[in-house]
Amino acid sequence: MPEYTLIAALAVVAVVALELAFLHTGVFRSARYWIAIGIVAAFQVPVDGWLTKLSDPIVSYDESQTVGLRVPWDIPIEDFGFGFALVTLTILLWERRPQEAPA
Repeated sequence: MPEYTLIAALAVVAVVALELAFLHTGVFRSARYWIAIGIVAAFQVPVDGWLTKLSDPIVSYDESQTVGLRVPWDIPIEDFGFGFALVTLTILLWERRPQEAPA
């Protein structure tokens, strides 16, 4: 398996496992979480698409390190895995942060 693909898949699995095995925040059952993921995707697609477009890339990838699947606007599919893992981990840690006592 290509290295970039493997790392993206491991990031997704690690974050989901962290939630299901240890954190138990319940975010995957929350409509607010899925709306947040949708908002992130709505911004990720045009920005990432512009950065990775094959016609004039700003960011290029070693194609031997990806599976080669690019959806929409030439975005490597692995970028969505990394985006999901990053945003989800941030939300999970936010939900588990120590709560301050009211003043």
